[in-house]
Amino acid sequence: MVKAIYAGSFDPITKGHLHLIQRATVLFDEVIVLISHNHQKQYTLTKEERVQTVQKAVSNWKNVRVVVQDGGLTVEAAKQLGATVLLRGIRNSQDLELEKTLAYHNHRLDENIETVLLISEPAYEYVSSTMVKELAKFGGEFESLVPESVSEILEKRYAGQECQQMTLQERSEEV
Repeated sequence: MVKAIYAGSFDPITKGHLHLIQRATVLFDEVIVLISHNHQKQYTLTKEERVQTVQKAVSNWKNVRVVVQDGGLTVEAAKQLGATVLLRGIRNSQDLELEKTLAYHNHRLDENIETVLLISEPAYEYVSSTMVKELAKFGGEFESLVPESVSEILEKRYAGQECQQMTLQERSEEV
């Protein structure tokens, strides 16, 4: 039985993440979505909101489960959970460089754990949690990029919040 871990903060989970998980469900016997939680990091969604939205989003896949990791190395979590694969998504060349470095170090820490990189579909190439949060914060369209449960949370989070809007001022100077 081959178990894969797909680790991330999922702050929030996007349709790009979900597409990768869906693809992994046919490649591996079990896919463990590992929600990383670093107490020193500031998140937009609480740990409970992240767990809730991820669990709801993956509930239709029988071979997917959600686990929370409070600190520590992903490779150590993989060993504890009996996973031999770390699953990662690649959207662009910057992702590739970062993931190559992480894969090297994870394999150095445990040569029994392999990293599998899946290339994002073009529709998800520019979707990131950071971009979703920026769009939500400043009133851009983000709902098509996330599951409905995430959309509802972000809409409530930023409703009535006055974000500093950019103001443009035209000046003409006489010469």
